[in-house]
Amino acid sequence: MASVTRVKEETSPTVMHSVQKMSLLNISGEHYEEEGEEERPPAPIVASYNDRIRPLLDTVDRLRHLKIMQEGIQLPTIVVVGDQSSGKSSVLESLAGISLPRGQGICTRVPLIMRLQNHSNPVPELFLEFNGKIVPTDEKHIADAINLATEEIAGTGKGISNNPLTLVVKKMAVPDLTMVDLPGITRVPVHGQPEDIYEQISKIIMEFITPEESIILNVLSASVDFSTCESIRMSQRVDKSGQRTLAVVTKADKSPEGLLEKVTADDVNIGLGYVCVRNRIGDETYEEAREEEAKLFETNPQLSKINKSMVGIPVLAEKLVKIQATIIVKCLPEIVSKINNKLSANIEDLNKLPKHLNSVAEAMTTFMHILGSAKESLRKIILQGEFDEYPDSKEMHCTARLAEMLNQYSTDLQSKKYVDNDPRKNFLLDEMKVLEETKSIGLPHFLPRAAFLSLLQQKVADVSMIPFQFVDKIWSYLEDVVVSVLLQHCDSYPQLLSCTRRAVKNLIDKKHQQSIEWVKDMVEMEKLTDYTCNPEYMASCNKLMSRQEEFLKIVNGLGTSWNIQIDGFGLINVGHLHGKGSVVDAFDVKMRMTAYWDIVLRRMVDNMALHLTFSIQNLVKKEMQTDIIDELIGPQGNTLERMLEESPSVAEKRKKLEKSIKLLKESKNAVANIMDRVVDNFD
Repeated sequence: MASVTRVKEETSPTVMHSVQKMSLLNISGEHYEEEGEEERPPAPIVASYNDRIRPLLDTVDRLRHLKIMQEGIQLPTIVVVGDQSSGKSSVLESLAGISLPRGQGICTRVPLIMRLQNHSNPVPELFLEFNGKIVPTDEKHIADAINLATEEIAGTGKGISNNPLTLVVKKMAVPDLTMVDLPGITRVPVHGQPEDIYEQISKIIMEFITPEESIILNVLSASVDFSTCESIRMSQRVDKSGQRTLAVVTKADKSPEGLLEKVTADDVNIGLGYVCVRNRIGDETYEEAREEEAKLFETNPQLSKINKSMVGIPVLAEKLVKIQATIIVKCLPEIVSKINNKLSANIEDLNKLPKHLNSVAEAMTTFMHILGSAKESLRKIILQGEFDEYPDSKEMHCTARLAEMLNQYSTDLQSKKYVDNDPRKNFLLDEMKVLEETKSIGLPHFLPRAAFLSLLQQKVADVSMIPFQFVDKIWSYLEDVVVSVLLQHCDSYPQLLSCTRRAVKNLIDKKHQQSIEWVKDMVEMEKLTDYTCNPEYMASCNKLMSRQEEFLKIVNGLGTSWNIQIDGFGLINVGHLHGKGSVVDAFDVKMRMTAYWDIVLRRMVDNMALHLTFSIQNLVKKEMQTDIIDELIGPQGNTLERMLEESPSVAEKRKKLEKSIKLLKESKNAVANIMDRVVDNFD
């Protein structure tokens, strides 16, 4: 926040002119009228500009009364803080001309909002506002009334509360000010106070002084070292430059020595300056106290050296009035902007809430809209690969995840390509055993088809669990995705959640079972027959068979070693085949099976991809809508009727938004009126 003293160069000419008018004030309270204005009698403490300052202050008070700060909109506020026994209450009494509660320990146990209003009626009007009620009182009983109200808010003990109490003082001779008096800072709890009293008070103080719209009125005792005051330390935490801190030094009459040096050296960086005051003593009237104060700063050898613009309650009142007017005018445009933005956002949120349904027909229309929106979302993320609705949720990028799972499925199948783990060991022995068991009476070197099918069936059986595991994984994933999307679209109507979840689960179970049956058929088909029209089979088979002559030469011991290099197998030792029968036929079966098995594995992947694509498209485009509707309005379905009952969470949210919108509209009107008056009255 920029310094309040620099507002002049940051504020519009019209508004700045109004501030200049409000600041035509001298220490004695004289008001220099502009030409054409009627003279008004000055208040004993400070001239009060009801026609100028009061509308601004009334508007801020109105916003505070409406509790606009609960909407996150901060208001310009003078916050009074000080260590316990610093003389804070005496300063406020002098400004307000009334007696506040006194006693041992913490007297101010709740934030006390003091609204001072100067008016011409000689009979003062005082009342308290708290807990939604207004309690009239008078000067004689004001202290007792504040104590009773405090007990109602914070309890009868010595604890504190952050719920505020408002004191309105309409009285002649008071400045137009609104201030928030906070509990005095104490570190050591007295009997009856909670052990964490310091932490509680600190939390309340920090809550009020942290916003940049707050002006901190720091009350210090002249008898202490300012740098050791806890209130100074707190204000420095949130206002390091001191540009929104004003210091009031009390008890100047009791500790005049060295006070001039303290306030002129400004070791604690008070940007808005110091005002030294004398507290009212004994039975002095407030008028007598002011006379004694003026005499003190005129005659005391030490205090008379302090600049007259830095001493006395009238000067303090003047400074506060000026600072208050300046900060309010500065903050008003931003307050208007925040109110408008918050109002627009709340109206938008309210419009996003589900329409309150009044008939089954409306419920059906709404349900079909929800189902259509969910269907479109699923079409985008599952079928088309669009994930703009879930940019940061990778699990919802379905086409990519499905492709990854299919690739892994292919990898898992390929890992089983050689079921004997290492084809270079015991090369051809399995084939020779099968040929031996399937031989029959007939011409030699005619390969029995039964031998090939037997080997094929064993290989298919070895990989058969992989496609079953894959479809389990796929449909489990799809169930999570479909349920997530549907529940998100049904979120505003919790009555739909259970039946929608149930319908989706039943549908996915059905699709899953269909895939299981399809995989069973696929596996059985691969076991039953050996067939392909893929030309790669013959090309691969011929390439492998071209090594037969060299293979037989080595097996017969005519080579330089027992090793042979065959594509797809690597370097193989065939010494164990020397002198064995059926080697030629076994080699033939092995090479044909190797070429064909590549086709089988590829076919199991390709067919799975086609099956799943077809099944998922049917799920999204046709079956999902039909099954959910059947679940919703079937023989046992009564969900449409239950949709007419608005959920508690939605009802509560609607109530909150409507309440907030009403408050913001009232606030907008109040601020709009004062902005018009600022232009009209201060131009």
